[in-house]
This record gives sequence, C-alpha cells and structure tokens, in this order.
Amino acid sequence: MIEKLFDLTGRVALVTGGSKGLGLAMARGFAEAGADVVICSRKPAELEAALPQILQGTKSQGKWFVADLTQRADAERLAKEALSAFGRIDIFVNNAGSNIPEAVDKITDENWDRILELNLSTGMAITRALVPGMQARKWGRVIHISSIMGLASKAGRAAYSATKSALIGMAKAAALDLGRDGITVNCIAPGPFMTDLPMSVLSDAEKAQFADRTALGRWGQPEELVGPALLLATEAGRYITGTTILVDGGALCRSM
Repeated sequence: MIEKLFDLTGRVALVTGGSKGLGLAMARGFAEAGADVVICSRKPAELEAALPQILQGTKSQGKWFVADLTQRADAERLAKEALSAFGRIDIFVNNAGSNIPEAVDKITDENWDRILELNLSTGMAITRALVPGMQARKWGRVIHISSIMGLASKAGRAAYSATKSALIGMAKAAALDLGRDGITVNCIAPGPFMTDLPMSVLSDAEKAQFADRTALGRWGQPEELVGPALLLATEAGRYITGTTILVDGGALCRSM
C-alpha cells in the first residue's frame, strides 16, 4: 500500500530547469518512482549530460528540450513539445528561476522584467497550456518551486522575493480553480540548498551566515528536496493543495 502511494508508473513529469541542482534531483526521483520525464534548460550540453543520470537504472523514458524561459514564446513552445513527446503531462514542476541581486531603488526595468517573466509568468503560461489535458484525465499535479525568500527576505532581493511570494499566491488561487478537476497545486519553499544559483551570488561570509541560521547548521543537498516533491506529485499527497511546504533546515525557526 505504501509503495503504491508513491508509485508514478504511467505518469509523465515536466521539470523546468531540470539539467542540474534541485531540478535534476527531483527529475531523478520521479524517474525512480516510475515516471517518464521531460526536462528543459537553456544549455543543450547540460541537458544531454543530465538525462542519462536521471534515467540510469530505471525503466523510465525521457526527453529534453532547449528553452529560454525568459521568453514567453519559448515557454509556450516547450509546453507543446513536452505534450507531443509523450502525449500527456501529468506533473508539472515549475523549477526554473534566477536572481539578479539589486536593491529596489537600483534595479533596472530590464532586470525586473526578466526575473518576473522567468520566475513567475512562465509558470502561469506553462500551467495554462498543460491544464486542459489534466482536466480531461481528472488528475494532475502542479508544483511551483518558491523559496524561503518568498516568506522572508534580505536586502537586494526585491525582484526575487516578489516573484517567489507571488508563486505562493498564484498556487492558492489555482488550487481553488482546479481542485474539482482532480488537480492539486502547491509550492515548495526551499531554504539554503547547495545549488549553482546561491553559490554564484553569495559571498563566503553570506554562505556561512545562511548555514549558521539553520537549526541543522548546514546547507541542504539537492536530493533532500526529493521527498517533499514526491509527496506532492503522487497519490500520497492527493489531499494536499493550495499550500507551501517549507524545506529550510529550520532557518525560519529563528526570530532574530
């Protein structure tokens, strides 16, 4: 019974930003649970290297597509290609995202619009394209990867925090829109995980500060997000919708 709750045999998952970090880890978890997997990113070499890692030792199939999700047309094309690859998408993980650290009084329109499109609007556009098939089958899972920065923040993260907070609001509304069609919509809000994005924008002092702030005293590893993702993607989480699961090592336990 327990194994069936987490069994994704016959399902197909689309994971944006699936060539590395959290996206790769979640895609691998879905494949191990029996799902076929579609991944995308901007870099074909990374996708080509990632897919065998995701599928190794499983019976799952996979496809990858190149897409620049700062461009709305690419997001819409990706949804069509993903649907064409397997004829259906049952699980959509809106994981692709980025951050341009700039203060609210310094950020340019160009950078603001870029982060807004990638982190927020892409999730809407792809969800809109995939939902009709989920509605027809009366089953679907939409998982937005928000962030601890959607619940708290720090200086210089205005655009990033704005988009990650907005994902939480969008998930709540979409859960109400889609729930009676058998579709759940949720967010995962990771804390400090050792991925390329925080490693590239944080100083060594900031990295140490983030680790010290957690209750566990360390950064998370990408594979530690797989369990929460599987919960929300499978029958195990069928009565969970419109909520945000915080996976932060206890960072938000502290009041100061």
